[in-house]
Amino acid sequence: MHTLLLAPARLRDAADAAHGAVPHATAAEGTLQTSAWLLVALPLVSAAVLLLLGRRADRWGHWLGVAASGGAFVVGAGLLVSLLGQGAEDRVRDLHLFTWLPAGAFSLDAGLRLDPLSLTFVLLVTFVGTLIHVYSVAYMEHDADRRRFFAYLNLFVAAMLVLVLADSYLLLFVGWEGVGLASYLLIGFWNHRTPYAVAAKKAFVANRVGDIGLLVALMLMFATFGGVDFATVHEGAADASTGTLTAIGLMLLLAACGKSAQFPLQSWLGDAMAGPTPVSALIHAATMVTAGVYLIVRSAPVFDGAPDAQLVVAVIGAITLLYGAIVGCAKDDIKKALAASTMSQIGYMVLAAGLGPVGYAFAIFHLVTHGFFKAGMFLGAGSVMHGMDDQVDMRRFGGLARYMKITWITFMAGWLAILGIPPFSGFWSKDKIIEAAFVPVDGAPWRAWVFGVVALLGAGITAFYMSRLFFLTFEGERRWTARTDGSAQHPHEAPKLMTVPMVVLAVGSVALGGLLSIGGGFASWLEPVTGHVEHEEPVLPPWLLIVLTLLVVVAGVVLAWRQYAASTVPVVAPVGSPLTRAARVDLYQDAVNHAVLVEPGQHLTRSLVFGDRQVVDGAFSGLGRLTIGLGDVVRRLQTGFARTYAATMALGLVVLVVAVLAPRI
Repeated sequence: MHTLLLAPARLRDAADAAHGAVPHATAAEGTLQTSAWLLVALPLVSAAVLLLLGRRADRWGHWLGVAASGGAFVVGAGLLVSLLGQGAEDRVRDLHLFTWLPAGAFSLDAGLRLDPLSLTFVLLVTFVGTLIHVYSVAYMEHDADRRRFFAYLNLFVAAMLVLVLADSYLLLFVGWEGVGLASYLLIGFWNHRTPYAVAAKKAFVANRVGDIGLLVALMLMFATFGGVDFATVHEGAADASTGTLTAIGLMLLLAACGKSAQFPLQSWLGDAMAGPTPVSALIHAATMVTAGVYLIVRSAPVFDGAPDAQLVVAVIGAITLLYGAIVGCAKDDIKKALAASTMSQIGYMVLAAGLGPVGYAFAIFHLVTHGFFKAGMFLGAGSVMHGMDDQVDMRRFGGLARYMKITWITFMAGWLAILGIPPFSGFWSKDKIIEAAFVPVDGAPWRAWVFGVVALLGAGITAFYMSRLFFLTFEGERRWTARTDGSAQHPHEAPKLMTVPMVVLAVGSVALGGLLSIGGGFASWLEPVTGHVEHEEPVLPPWLLIVLTLLVVVAGVVLAWRQYAASTVPVVAPVGSPLTRAARVDLYQDAVNHAVLVEPGQHLTRSLVFGDRQVVDGAFSGLGRLTIGLGDVVRRLQTGFARTYAATMALGLVVLVVAVLAPRI
């Protein structure tokens, strides 16, 4: 097995693009490509209908949401067939929608870019999203606001599709902000509970910090290239200075860190589990958290021209994959453990994207497989909660495999996939990233060893904490506690509307990676965006890397089995080591953020308020008081008595005489 080195593919220059070198979809080529706007319109219109009709749509609104998401998938599948029927050189298509921002010599059109990268995301978002919609019909059955929930789900899907289909960074920013808004509404869906409302606000604020990076990048692009559409920016990157590209790349990375929960903007992800479980599956598996990876890969020409920024991307990914893995080892909340896992797996993708041409396709490959097995595990966690009176503490589970067999089997498929056990999907994608990490970049073998060892170590820790989650939940002795009403627990399997989507995702967890790897099919599919595929050898033989990866994975599984399945697990968590206690509180990230960002910000705000009141307002208030005081003095001189005025005039005359004669004496 050889690592694939991806030679960067240049997009056509802006002038040629304006004259049609990036082909525009026309009616002559069929209605599929010219109807791509339906991808966004279907879920967006559905969301509007559900919100505007209100309670009148309560009985059928959820099915409208399912139909809209499913319809978008059908359109996306048709577009896939349409592009597959064309040569690789014709698989980048721009669909003009309307003139968006005419401003003198500058004019920006709103359009959709149809290429292998955008369609990969379209199919992932709509297919997995539709399964989550179906699951939600049963999961939210007894919620009085189910219609509003589906409206928010469809708003989220529409915003995500705008993000990945946009043909310019500015339109991408519209989708970017739409995703942030929809995630805020979904995470805080049960906002009558204060912790949930706080979690939504935390996610919103953290994402706004990242958004500053994207805004600054947009400004730099416009100042440097005179435009913000992909064709202009990517072609202009070939001639731009390294310093400018580095600045743009770092700002894009800041945006990606906020949206994809990468260090140091990752603290919101665990708290975001406050939302309903389908939200966790949609946002934290297949859509929102992958947006940062999409942004980096889409901006490949910028990062290829800024090696320092590219190195920082890889470093951030390496830090985050270890950070998330360590935190996941100490979480007892099943959803928060999966959230830490998501953070770590996105770290793998960012690491791959930071490796440059050698890793772009592998980052997207792992993103696709991860969308299936992680969504399946999140839905499995929701099924466990459904059968265990909404409990989330894994230490109060155990032995559920005998009572929830479908959930157990489907969750097992996701567990084996994320471990990278052959032939499950994760083996084909995550192992490719580990192998790519060992490939020397720019003649620097030390980087290959550092990133490679980090990726290998992360695989071992992942095997431990994901096995811990699996064994605590489904294996070992029963550690159930009474229900909230005092009655005994009676675990039971979820209804079919919940289990069928889990089964479909489990099939993807088992077979998708292998299918996409046949003949290098997925890498070849992405070639028009990521470049032509060539072979490059890592610093260690590929077969040895496979063996080493499997050994560390097996070691992690065995260690977790001995500690959590083959021995008695206390219901009350022990005090633990200093590292364990730190991991339980996310390695003190919230405390660090509070000390480094919140407290200085509060002190700065108080100082500005004090300065405003005492200096600015004080100066104007003092001037006013002085004017009033002078007026009062002058008023006192106006007595109305003639003798007083005569005395004043006499006194003035004396002063005048003294002033005139004094210099002569």
